[in-house]
Amino acid sequence: MNIGESSGIETLNEEEEYNWREVILPSLIPVVPEPELERESGERRSGRDILIAIDHGPKSKHAFDWALVHLCRLADTVHLIHAVSSVKNEVVYEATQALMETLAVEALQVAMVKTVARIVEGDAGKAICKEAERVKPAAVVMGTRGRGIIKSVLKGSVSEHCFHYCKSAPVIIVPDIEAGEESVISLERR
Repeated sequence: MNIGESSGIETLNEEEEYNWREVILPSLIPVVPEPELERESGERRSGRDILIAIDHGPKSKHAFDWALVHLCRLADTVHLIHAVSSVKNEVVYEATQALMETLAVEALQVAMVKTVARIVEGDAGKAICKEAERVKPAAVVMGTRGRGIIKSVLKGSVSEHCFHYCKSAPVIIVPDIEAGEESVISLERR
C-alpha cells in the first residue's frame, strides 16, 4: 500500500461489511484553483458529485465519455468507482489504478472537473448502491453490457440492480455505442 493510501471496512448494516480502497491519483494532474463563479449560487457554485461506475470495457468508457460531455460542468467532482472481488488483489488494484489515472486526466482535459476514485469489494450492483448512499451524488452513471432483455432477466444485470435499488440518486444508464453515438467525445471535437 502506498503512503497516503487508505482502505477500510465500514459497517453499513449490522450484518453487512463494506470493504473499500482509495485510489491515489497521480500528482501530474495539476492542482486547479476553485473556479470563480461569482454569479452562481448554491449547488452550481459548489459543484455536484457525479458517481461513474467503471470497469475495463468499452461500454463503461462510453458511459464515462457521455457523462463528461452531457452531464459534468465546472466545479463538479467525478467519483470513479470500480467493484472487484477482492480489494487486496494487487494485480487488479494496479490495473484499475492505471485506468482511473487515465480517466482522471481525461476528465480534467475534457470537462475541467476534479476526480476521486475508489475500488470497492463485492457484488458490483450492491457495491455501487452502497457507494451512492455514501457519496449522495447528483447522479449515478453507468454503461450497459447490451445483453438483451432475456439474458438480463435470467442472469441479472448490474445496471438493472442499480436502477431498482439506488435510492439516493437518479441512475443514468447510457446505451452502448451501437445504440446511436459512435464516440461521444470525438463527436464533440469535430
